[in-house]
Amino acid sequence: MKNGIEQPIAETMFVDGRELPIEGERNVLEIARKAGIDIPTFCYHSELSVYGACRLCLVEVEGRGVQASCSVAPEPGLRVKTNTRQVRDIRKISIELLLANHDMNCPTCVRSASCRLRELSERMGIEKLRYKAVHTPREIDRSAAALVRDPNKCVLCGDCVRACHEIQGVGAIDFAFRGAASAVVPAFCHNLDAVECVNCGLCATVCPTGALTPKPEIDSVWKDLDDPDTVVVAQMAPAVRVGLGEYFGMPAGTITTGEAVAALKAIGFDKVYDTAFTADMTVLEEGEEFLARFAGGGRLPLFTSCCPAWVKYAEQYHHELLPHLSSCKSPQQMFGTVARRVLPNHIPLDGKRLVVVAVMPCTAKKYEAKQEKFITDGQPDVDHVITTAELGLMLRQVGLKLDGLEPQSFDMPLGFKSGAGVIFGVSGGVTEAVLRYAVEKVHGAPPADVTFHEVRGEAGLREAAIQVDDVELRVAIVQGLANVRAIADQIRDGNCPYHLVEVMSCPGGCVCGAGQPHTFNPAARRLRTRAIYNSDKTLEFHKAQDNPELQRCYAEHFGEAGSHAAHQALHTAYRQRRRLHEIDLSVGSNGTADRVRVRVCVGTGCFLNGSQELLRQLIGHVERNGLEQRVAVSATFCMENCGHGANVSVNDTPIERCSLEDVCAAIETALASPPAAVPQL
Repeated sequence: MKNGIEQPIAETMFVDGRELPIEGERNVLEIARKAGIDIPTFCYHSELSVYGACRLCLVEVEGRGVQASCSVAPEPGLRVKTNTRQVRDIRKISIELLLANHDMNCPTCVRSASCRLRELSERMGIEKLRYKAVHTPREIDRSAAALVRDPNKCVLCGDCVRACHEIQGVGAIDFAFRGAASAVVPAFCHNLDAVECVNCGLCATVCPTGALTPKPEIDSVWKDLDDPDTVVVAQMAPAVRVGLGEYFGMPAGTITTGEAVAALKAIGFDKVYDTAFTADMTVLEEGEEFLARFAGGGRLPLFTSCCPAWVKYAEQYHHELLPHLSSCKSPQQMFGTVARRVLPNHIPLDGKRLVVVAVMPCTAKKYEAKQEKFITDGQPDVDHVITTAELGLMLRQVGLKLDGLEPQSFDMPLGFKSGAGVIFGVSGGVTEAVLRYAVEKVHGAPPADVTFHEVRGEAGLREAAIQVDDVELRVAIVQGLANVRAIADQIRDGNCPYHLVEVMSCPGGCVCGAGQPHTFNPAARRLRTRAIYNSDKTLEFHKAQDNPELQRCYAEHFGEAGSHAAHQALHTAYRQRRRLHEIDLSVGSNGTADRVRVRVCVGTGCFLNGSQELLRQLIGHVERNGLEQRVAVSATFCMENCGHGANVSVNDTPIERCSLEDVCAAIETALASPPAAVPQL
């Protein structure tokens, strides 16, 4: 009885003889972990669907025998044993079988220190394998800019597959084949760079081994640091300061800003700056863009553009949203532009090459920095991107311990920031930072409280309404790309209620990016998030517009926020992207050199405009008329002209809104024309 009110008796079950309350847990595994019993798993993640593939979480259920605890629902009176001899033996056999089909070069594996398979092998007391090794080496896929896929280390847990499908809604990788040949591969067994991967790295975050890892750039950074003809500067993202400490065993969420700056200078960086400076700049540019659209009847909602994985997702899947994206470069790329314009006035380069290195919590930033639009006259705005974990490894390589360093400050002028720039590191932070700017602009005076609790939280899709005088600003915050679909549908149907939408691909935001130190601790996200907000509280300024160094930078180089000069330097554009490379569906004999080449787009937009039926009819036409030796027909997944489907090309000449009659006429013309002369060498 509490406060005179009789409380209902909680339903209970028994785990290893202990009576435990059932309080909404999904399965017996969660009940056990609540009680401090760590049942081992590979394939279980609380945010993913229950899969039950690894068979490590087995328990004995009274009256039912051995069961997978992740798929047994709690029931009143249920009695479970987690540590019987039979259970231990089965778990050990499962690990041994995985090891027999695994690349055992553990000392050279990037995930050796945090490998779940190695950890469980030790935990199960495995000292030697009783089974003959059957591992056949397979080629490592290093094609992508952001990730490395090593199939030799895959344990078929399916975590990456479900994360990519369920949280991101991409499905760039999946299971293929059956039985002993089963494998996790990209679509059509292509390399990662040839499929619709958005480089978010969530697959690497959930991978328990080294099968999917961020692509390293450490060697390239060391090479430039060792080059006497370079001046190497670093920019450090807000989330790095609350993640780097974990790499050295500190509690999750430990703020190590000063130690990280000292570490970067100790290993040879000439200057160290804060990406939060250009996050402040992004607030002003994006804020002006938002207010101009809001007041002028422009296209709304405005989507944020800081997350390169989200931008690539939109370019691949939602071409109709591209006009809604903010044209602002991300803070990383803004910094590259600003640094190359501003720093020569502050650093005596003396003819040396300026190298900009970004330290990021994110793998997609590696891809972003290598895009052609961010390369000017052969010089990338940002030369190299290393992750938080890569920085930790560099420090270990030279024998530096983070907690043994005397803290140092960021260099000026690009090291000064407000709390608005720092909170970019968490989901909802960009929205809150823009609101701190926009509300002051709309109201005409600084708000009494710059904290907008309405936009904070952990839900995958959150919404809030901010009342400013007689104006209501409606915002939405999205984490996990699959949650964008609901808003995209609303925009398509013409009933989207929002003015501003923030999208981050990683659940929790940048603090939980794939470049952060690997952890299986579900509480780490909350601790890192809390640390970011605490960092904001300790700073003198909490609004980007109050940053004095930013004001000086605008006055000297860009005029004012939203100006033509600022737009030319700090903004970008987007394009529709090809999702998958061409799949050969050629009719007739192999070889197309002497045949008319016909390509039919079967991507989503063209599919909806009848391209698949057109392809079927075209193949029938070729076969009925005996043209197999003269015409080669193939399908492609995108011609990047989605608004004008169905799209077809005949000998590389495009035909928009193509019908069967159109393509047949073009084929007849091509067949009647003499083949192009081959130049003689």
